[in-house]
Amino acid sequence: MTEVSVLDVLKEIEHTTKFKFLFNRSHIDVNRKVSINVNKKPVDTILKEIFKSTPVEFEVYARQIILKRSTPSVKSPVPDPATFNALPQLTISGTVTDANQVPLAGANILEKGTSNGVIADFDGNYEIKINDPDNAVLVFSFVGFSSQEVPVNNQTSVHVTLLEDLAQLDEVVVVGFGTQRKKDLTGAVVSANIEDFKQAPNTNVMQSMQGTVPGLNIGQVTSAGSTPSIEIRGTNTISGNSNVLIVLDGIQYNGSLSSINPNDIASVDVLKDASSTAVYGAQAANGVILITTKRGEKGRKPQISFSTSYATQTPTVDLRPLNRQEYIDHVRDLFWDQSYLNDGTLNPDYDITNGFAPVFFDGNGNLKDNNFDWWNAGTNEGFISKNELSVTGGGENFSYLISGGLTSQEGFIIGDKFKRKSLRVNLESQVTPWLKLGIQSFGSFINQDGAEPNIRNLMIQSPLLLPYDENGELVINPFNTLDVNPFTSSDVDDYERHDYFFANIYSEIDLPFIEGLTYRFNYGQNYRLDKHYQSSIYGAGLTGEAYKNNTEYYDYTFDNILTYNKNINEDHSLTATLLYGVIERQSSTTNARANGFSRLSLSYNSLELGENQFTVSDAWDEALEYQMARINYKLKNRYLLTATLRRDGFSGFAKKEKYGLFPSVALGWIISDEFKMPDGISLLKLRGGYGISGNQTGRYSSLSAITTSNAYIFGDDGTTLIGQEVGTLGNSDLKWEKTAGINIGLDFNFFNGRINGSMEYYNNKTKDLLFSVVLPRLSGFDRITSNVGELENSGFELLLTTQNVNSQHFKWSSTLTFSTNRNKVVSLLGVDNDGDGREDDLTASGLFIGQPLGAIYNYEIDGIYQLNDDIPSGYYPGTYRIVDQNPGDSDAYDINPTDDRVILGRREPAYRTGLLNKFEYKGLSLSVFLNTIQGGKNGYLGDNSHATSRGTNTLIWNRISAIDYWTPGNPDGEYPQSVSTPSITPNPYYDRSFVRLQDVSLSYRFPEKLLEKIKVADLNIFISGKNLHTWTKWKGWDPEANVTDNGNVTAYGLGMIVNGRPVMKGYTLGLNITF
Repeated sequence: MTEVSVLDVLKEIEHTTKFKFLFNRSHIDVNRKVSINVNKKPVDTILKEIFKSTPVEFEVYARQIILKRSTPSVKSPVPDPATFNALPQLTISGTVTDANQVPLAGANILEKGTSNGVIADFDGNYEIKINDPDNAVLVFSFVGFSSQEVPVNNQTSVHVTLLEDLAQLDEVVVVGFGTQRKKDLTGAVVSANIEDFKQAPNTNVMQSMQGTVPGLNIGQVTSAGSTPSIEIRGTNTISGNSNVLIVLDGIQYNGSLSSINPNDIASVDVLKDASSTAVYGAQAANGVILITTKRGEKGRKPQISFSTSYATQTPTVDLRPLNRQEYIDHVRDLFWDQSYLNDGTLNPDYDITNGFAPVFFDGNGNLKDNNFDWWNAGTNEGFISKNELSVTGGGENFSYLISGGLTSQEGFIIGDKFKRKSLRVNLESQVTPWLKLGIQSFGSFINQDGAEPNIRNLMIQSPLLLPYDENGELVINPFNTLDVNPFTSSDVDDYERHDYFFANIYSEIDLPFIEGLTYRFNYGQNYRLDKHYQSSIYGAGLTGEAYKNNTEYYDYTFDNILTYNKNINEDHSLTATLLYGVIERQSSTTNARANGFSRLSLSYNSLELGENQFTVSDAWDEALEYQMARINYKLKNRYLLTATLRRDGFSGFAKKEKYGLFPSVALGWIISDEFKMPDGISLLKLRGGYGISGNQTGRYSSLSAITTSNAYIFGDDGTTLIGQEVGTLGNSDLKWEKTAGINIGLDFNFFNGRINGSMEYYNNKTKDLLFSVVLPRLSGFDRITSNVGELENSGFELLLTTQNVNSQHFKWSSTLTFSTNRNKVVSLLGVDNDGDGREDDLTASGLFIGQPLGAIYNYEIDGIYQLNDDIPSGYYPGTYRIVDQNPGDSDAYDINPTDDRVILGRREPAYRTGLLNKFEYKGLSLSVFLNTIQGGKNGYLGDNSHATSRGTNTLIWNRISAIDYWTPGNPDGEYPQSVSTPSITPNPYYDRSFVRLQDVSLSYRFPEKLLEKIKVADLNIFISGKNLHTWTKWKGWDPEANVTDNGNVTAYGLGMIVNGRPVMKGYTLGLNITF
């Protein structure tokens, strides 16, 4: 900038940064001409240059910079002091803070209708003298916050909390390889509210986001330290990768989110639409979550923060197995044909011991009198303990954050343990005016030592039997069957550790030859070491077994980013970004196992002592290469354009299809700046975008795979030789899945921030779906991975925040989230083998044209057969009555899978809603969050099957006491119970809809005067509750949690199953203190 006024320089700084200037024109010569290069220089450096050799000094208070004449005065008056009344009648003091009780240094305090005013100091404290204490009104204001007027009424102390004014605040949002002002966004990007949930007993940051972001679906967790399922805007693939892309401090992160200390996280931004995710190309079809960690602040003295909390953990439901008497009655009811009379009453002549196996009798021929509670013995009350310490601050050109955390969680099932030690160091230095260096790093050390008892075996054990014999040894097979004692899996020596190391080294260079051009590189590295060692004297048929499994994982990311910023007068603003990057990942695994030990006193540390020894090793590597170009253009601060093109290459794809292109374009129009809006409309912005993102398959899916097996035997007594053969057919034309989506959004802000939010409509179509197609047996192969079909997801989302009450002492705000998604299979293989004129469904795979992926295809149930019903052959009293969908002209009852199964509904819900209410009164703050998922008509259904019939196993296995089985004496029983197994036993599906009181938090911040006396910057205590109550008709462990096997969902909704585990509720007591 050459020969421009000081005022022009200040305006340019305000335009390109979050800072605003406050000064008195009578004290500062803003018309003075200067020449200076402001491009990418630190603001303080620019100000020092333009005010060099002048009596002007500046102070930085958060988002505000105060310019003033050099003076020893602590507080700078806004107006000319000469205008003040010389004889004030009352002195008022207090503090000005934001909603999080952070001091607003530099806030303005003005006596309304006068020029009398002051500025709050670094700690938010102020003192003002007024002339008319009976009628005076103080006006409190700060850049980015709504002003507040407070009548004095002869008060000498007035403390004020200001709320952010979203119409003014230029909130910065992380968008991938850069940041943008929220007002300039053209895509569907949402910053998650993690601040209001930081006091909840969560070990994983995703738990804090459950139900808080429309379109982001976070599942429940039922074990210590686990990561919930994550989904953005529905399922976009059949069998391809369904994982959401996680980016941590600019680096793709494939480790467990439970390795990241939630207390280290500053913000979480969610990229939902294709125009936003296209910058990540082939890995972004399922959405992107950007996690940014905290960092220090330049020019701030060291600040030490410590927080500690302890939370209880108890089940949300009280499910248990049958006790002794209930168990005996259960066996009796399995013989209902003998134990009940025709009128439904009990047969007094029935021998209660009938049906019991010999193992249940004592030496005198009587049923054992034990009433052992296996479930109680295998469970305990859990807890979560957290301790966090951080030190943050910085000098003139340097900032730092150092933090450490200790987290310990014990779940409801004994042996379900999670311990995390974490250490983070984030450093940044402005080495020269044109060079910035930094590092974001952490180490996380997870301890999950210990093993659980087998939950299924724990639940099915009979209360008449004991786990230990008279010598205190475990009874290996209590039933004298193959069912083993559940404690054989927990009475082991188990060592499980997961160590995570992460570092992103970055540099930012302002290139001197082109003004506005910046080069940045990110060099990120992830290293993980997984160890799982175990020994068990009960393994390998009681001969003893031990193993040591070691896995190493490493990846690096090297991104090179060129950014060019150019402002042409006040009408045009351009930001161009170019990216070239590479990622390489590699992993190796070594497993050693042995069995047949004479003794296991050395546990897993001497595997060579085992009679039989086995070793297995594996390794893989993959590489990605990508380029990206993006343009952000703004015309007259109200017309917005974002255009992106990304090219991705992946080593795992077919030779002919290594690379893919992923374009996007989005437009925005700030309508409220175009036309004169009615009073009350602060912001109205329309957005629209279209883009394509991709989804990559497994690294070897395009190649033919070799299988190894025992293939040859030479002679009758010859040895077996290993043979190899091609097991799966390769596909040299295998391509990327591509999701093309449109998004239309409307952002609004009414009544100066009292009502604000956004609405979104989207439609995404995924083509070239990765799917394993069945081949004719004559080909010699079973399947081939191919690109087929099309999926569609469409939906509507709403995010609405209201400031209901905003008075001096009492505030009440509400945030509502709402989302709905409709999923549909548009096309599959494109064949019509049955000649009916429409594309064939894949019934065996549960896929149906025009139906959602979660379509439920089963038999329709019409109650349970009673004693006097006309029951068809193959069915019995107490079994389900199946609806014959094609009765025809015959009276014959013919139920078969081809003709009588129908679409009953879907697993997907109709909509999801969350409601957060936050109340503040002086130092007290209360937040209440309700989360609900509703199925609507035939939606959000789950299988809750518990049909049973008399048999060898059912006569000995225990069951959950809450199951309401049919008997002649209980004809309205909900679940079938028969003397024989029917020809077909259909699965009943029930509505999983629920409303959950998910989070409640009450905190108290101690008053400023007390904190000053004890030399503490901030102190608050809190109590919170998690999952306190669930309103639902679902019967079982939990309607929202799912049954998983190796990460794959096998059942939706945890019903009353013996291998289920509860969702936990808890109460937390904690303290936060800052020095």
